[in-house]
Amino acid sequence: MRDGFVRVAAATPDVKVADVTFNTDKIIEGIQEAAKKGVKILVFPELAVTAYTCADLFEHRPLLDAAKQGLRRIVKASVGSDMLVFAGVPWIYSGKLYNCAACVQNGHLLGLVTKKWLPNYSEFYEARWFTEGFDEAVEVNFDGETVPMGSKILFACEEEEDLVVGAEVCEDLWVLLPPSISHAQAGATVIVNCSASDETTGKSDYRRTLISGQSARLLAAYIYANAGEGESTTDLVFGGQNLIAENGSVLAESERFKNGMITADIDLERLAAERRRMTTYREEGRKNYRIVRFSLKESDEPLERFIDPSPFVPGNPLERQKRCEEILNIQAMGLKKRLMHTNCKSAVVGISGGLDSTLALLVTARAFDLCGIPRKNIVSVTMPGFGTTDRTYNNACKMTRILGAELREVSIARAVTVHFEDIGHDINVHDVTYENGQARERTQILMDIANQTGGLVIGTGDMSELALGWATYNGDHMSMYGVNAGVPKTLVRHLVRYYADTCGDEALADILKDVLDTPVSPELLPPEDGKISQKTEDLVGPYELHDFFLYYVLRFGYHPARIYRLAVHALGNEYPHETILKWLKTFYWRFFAQQFKRSCLPDGPKVGSAAVSPRGDLRMPSDAVVKLWREELEDLV
Repeated sequence: MRDGFVRVAAATPDVKVADVTFNTDKIIEGIQEAAKKGVKILVFPELAVTAYTCADLFEHRPLLDAAKQGLRRIVKASVGSDMLVFAGVPWIYSGKLYNCAACVQNGHLLGLVTKKWLPNYSEFYEARWFTEGFDEAVEVNFDGETVPMGSKILFACEEEEDLVVGAEVCEDLWVLLPPSISHAQAGATVIVNCSASDETTGKSDYRRTLISGQSARLLAAYIYANAGEGESTTDLVFGGQNLIAENGSVLAESERFKNGMITADIDLERLAAERRRMTTYREEGRKNYRIVRFSLKESDEPLERFIDPSPFVPGNPLERQKRCEEILNIQAMGLKKRLMHTNCKSAVVGISGGLDSTLALLVTARAFDLCGIPRKNIVSVTMPGFGTTDRTYNNACKMTRILGAELREVSIARAVTVHFEDIGHDINVHDVTYENGQARERTQILMDIANQTGGLVIGTGDMSELALGWATYNGDHMSMYGVNAGVPKTLVRHLVRYYADTCGDEALADILKDVLDTPVSPELLPPEDGKISQKTEDLVGPYELHDFFLYYVLRFGYHPARIYRLAVHALGNEYPHETILKWLKTFYWRFFAQQFKRSCLPDGPKVGSAAVSPRGDLRMPSDAVVKLWREELEDLV
């Protein structure tokens, strides 16, 4: 357990009906196996000590006494381990029998969580043997120790304030108002469920949806352990479908009809960040809850969790295609509304032959189609300058013609040369003045052509550039509507690729594929041997890394050290660790220093879970100091 990650497990042991000794042996074997894997929270199925399908044998005292003895053995087997273990057990209290989840750690029974909702329909007859559980905890005696028993019990970790565990038992999840809702409102970030849910056709899909949905609704992790092979098959079959979910995502799922253990590393810090961010998520205190404190040692096992190296881009090809179509529609619909509201029949796009301007032109064409405006009203302006190469120039011209837009060419060389003479700048000095003078001249041309045609200047800059401040203030930084403002660079590439694959025009697809193969560059410095000399990623760092950093900075506000650890885990095979650290330092410096550019961004649509608009996701002061974040990274060195 480090950096808010906790390894958890759900296990379905082999069982024999009413053979408590055998069942207890298998539970203890499971505890030992989990300990070797570095598990900190382990969950077994409902009534695992006896088996769920004992039926009327639950009325027999020998079975109940044996179950208590089995629990004693489990408690004893836990000595020396800080693992939190939940296992289902029947328990007699005040002359009635209750279906409970026992929580055990390091030689102690920490609590007995009662099952609140007893199914007594279809194939279930639990009310025949058990009494409905109660909320407020009472005190029971277990081998001389006082132990809380009830539904409203939370297990809170001393060392990790974000680790608070609540439990429910099987049917509790399936009802209109599950106890886990109350647990989460009281601060539980992890819900465990000791379950015995039988298999019927289609039920596994519903069960998976139910568990992942509940984890999303509660902004919590959900560990579900289900009964499996070994239960009585007199009338039912149990498939042992174990699931570990976190905020709507299934982290691990067992193979059905095969007993065993699944593990996953849950991210408590991510859950806590989501709860802080979502103002409609409201905890309501711990009234009537018994809080049981427990302690966990810090461990340093390598992460088993998959960390997506491209968090803005779906890894599944089918999901990626669906996402690309959705984003293109969001961008186009945003521009459509602006065109209709302003009654503009024209749009002006500066087309360079690079990725961003290509995407902006494609989106503009789609928006015009939605508006029923002829594409010839799109003015695509190529503005060759000192750094323009034949490759990008030709791609820009060909693409414009195929799309049916009007092509205009306005060279900036003469105007910029005169401007440099006017301000007394040596044209042979290729500094920031040399570069930004070209960018501002291009923006002036676009704005003036928009005035001529009664149109809007369509911004081309993407979210990654805005995060890094890689834009000329009041140059390419400015437009009348920025269609790419919510799209990170790594996603721009996939959107253009998707358009190439689905446009149905071989000539256009070939051009788009060549654009994809062209190095990212502002083309503001003279070419070398006719090829691009100024490569953006050589100057500011790989966008793959910066988009990774951007995602976790914007969405969760993690510590820089944690982001570094995640980046090493996800991208450490692609980049040396010192390279990741170098560009992470660059990211923070630029992100803070360049906020003034983002504070006055043009309008543009948000397309994903994060954005940098000052009217949306990022309300950041332009003069914030980066010291805290940089110092933490220096400590890593």
